[in-house]
Amino acid sequence: MIKSMTGFGKFSKEFGDKTINVEIRSLNSKNADISLRLSSTYRAFELDLRNELTKQLERGKIDLSVYVESKTAETPIEINIDLAKAYHGKLKELAKALEEDDDELMREVLKMPDVLKNERKEPDENTWKEILECINEAIKQLNKFREKEGESIVADFNQRLGNIDRCLTEVIALDNNRIQKIKDRIKGNLKEVIGNGKIDENRFEQELIYYIEKLDINEEKVRLKQHLEFFNQTIKEASTGRKLNFITQEIGREINTIGSKANDADIQKLVVQMKDELEKIKEQTNNVL
Repeated sequence: MIKSMTGFGKFSKEFGDKTINVEIRSLNSKNADISLRLSSTYRAFELDLRNELTKQLERGKIDLSVYVESKTAETPIEINIDLAKAYHGKLKELAKALEEDDDELMREVLKMPDVLKNERKEPDENTWKEILECINEAIKQLNKFREKEGESIVADFNQRLGNIDRCLTEVIALDNNRIQKIKDRIKGNLKEVIGNGKIDENRFEQELIYYIEKLDINEEKVRLKQHLEFFNQTIKEASTGRKLNFITQEIGREINTIGSKANDADIQKLVVQMKDELEKIKEQTNNVL
């Protein structure tokens, strides 16, 4: 069964003194367009994570956010105490030699090179395993959402395809008398122009056959019916969004050809209805995985 590309999933877990929160959402896109909100501590795992997301979700505009909250106070700043003491002693000696006030020495010490350092913490393998578990659970939620949306899309497809098929049935019924109506109309017009009894019946029939052949839509009716059946079969398969797009193009081609060759007002009205239903189908296929 088909899936929608639209979905949302989230998962949270307590791990030691940390809380892991994961949110993932996806929208329709031609390819896997992945955006990650991830702590720089775990950037080493980013490539593997992108590959895993592509493997499980295939394609879509995917936005993944991972937040790790610590219950204990943590700071990425480290102070080199020995170096700070050395700076402070030297600055104090200088202040004394210059007979200057040493009240602000601490502020100056903190500005000195290498006293304060931003320590980049190494990634914790155990924490990353827990994060991956949360991500996989969020992906499961997202896929459930996608499946449910897919069911709604299939229901809409069935309705639209049914409407097109009903219009095609009416076109077939109208087409049975269409050619005779065209013949009668052309013959009536000729009689008005050149008069009754002056028509060369043999020549008229020859020219009419050549003209009628150009208006024949039997092949288009058959192919349109086949494309509708193929579309119905394809929506029962998985990951068929691109395939469905190609089928809608073929359906549209047959509908357009029927419209251009029909030369009949009633059939033209049905063609317009079929085009309207097809446009709604195309909108939905853009969101199919």
